[in-house]
Amino acid sequence: MYPVSEKKRKALRDLMDRLSLKETDFDENFTRSGGAGGQNVNKVSTCVWLRHRPTGLEVKCQRERSQALNRYLAKRLLVEKIEALRLGRESQKIREFEKIRRQKRKRSKRAKEKMLESKKIHSSKKQLRRRVFSGHGDSQ
Repeated sequence: MYPVSEKKRKALRDLMDRLSLKETDFDENFTRSGGAGGQNVNKVSTCVWLRHRPTGLEVKCQRERSQALNRYLAKRLLVEKIEALRLGRESQKIREFEKIRRQKRKRSKRAKEKMLESKKIHSSKKQLRRRVFSGHGDSQ
């Protein structure tokens, strides 16, 4: 059906089952893509437009040259949007985004001071482990 691995197709089906989504709830349309892809893109309807009738959410995908692959990608994107809509903050994508945001957030002054202090302590321990060189040539 799709030029996509069976594992990925099964994961998408499982997610659709978890969200109680049916294939019949989707409207599907195909148009010609634009941009890179050469003659194939200009002649073949590779752009996929999907709409989920109950929620009214729409997705358009023309990332790949293959219609079947764009169809899979569009469906996955639409299902993820529906999941985010239903689950709100609990959505996987939102959790990942929030995690990255927290990681990039500027540290508080106190946290930065604590981190620098622990680095100084670690550095002094390493200084004590250093080998001491006398500086004299012991060659005879």
